[in-house]
Amino acid sequence: MLTNMIVLLCLSALFPVLMCAEDGKSRCLLAKDCSDVYACGYSTSGVYIVTSADGPLRIYCEMVSGGENDRGQWAVILRRMNGEVNFFRPWESYKWDFGNKAGEYWLGLEFIHQLTRRYKYKLRVDVEDFDGKKAYALYNSFSVGSEADGYELQVSGFVDGGAGDSLSYHNGMKFSTFDKDQDLSGGNCALKYYQGGFWYNKCYYTNPTGHYLWEKDNKVTNIGATWYNWKKSWDSLKSITMKIRRVK
Repeated sequence: MLTNMIVLLCLSALFPVLMCAEDGKSRCLLAKDCSDVYACGYSTSGVYIVTSADGPLRIYCEMVSGGENDRGQWAVILRRMNGEVNFFRPWESYKWDFGNKAGEYWLGLEFIHQLTRRYKYKLRVDVEDFDGKKAYALYNSFSVGSEADGYELQVSGFVDGGAGDSLSYHNGMKFSTFDKDQDLSGGNCALKYYQGGFWYNKCYYTNPTGHYLWEKDNKVTNIGATWYNWKKSWDSLKSITMKIRRVK
């Protein structure tokens, strides 16, 4: 009876993210990430429900190819695009997810840790300026440690897509917020300067959770959502997206 109910859910348009698989007999498995969603036959970018150790979670899957030799299946972990969401939040908010999954949002440290503990992932960072110019940075290895380890960042294998490398400086750093300072500076990067939450070092070369500044406010330095090594500039970006894909 339970098996029949699960199969019906998988076929229902109300639950489009349950992964169906054929391995000699019909069975249905809960999708764990965007690669599972894609394997189920869903190739349209959008918000899907996946499973985690803490229950169902809505996530944005970018299924469209991001360029040559890029098959899509990216799980967006952070997106800034219009300033609709306040990213000056405490530790507990960054531990879990917040924002609008179809717009600006943060996936949550705990879920990112769960994903990258279970599978190997690569990271892509897409940036865009207010003139419509775009670039990206790719990292062939990306993972986040447990809360006990401060959600420590491990990132390596940089490949330049025109944006330069602004993240390797943050490798090995623990995550910091205004109420939980784990950076290496003399003060609290998240509180004193940038009012976001990130893997700050002393302090940053990228701060995607900084204030969203429109083009007219772009010259207000040190507080915006930036990726310094693209143009050797602290100007705030029009958009920045961080997304991960399982490595086969």
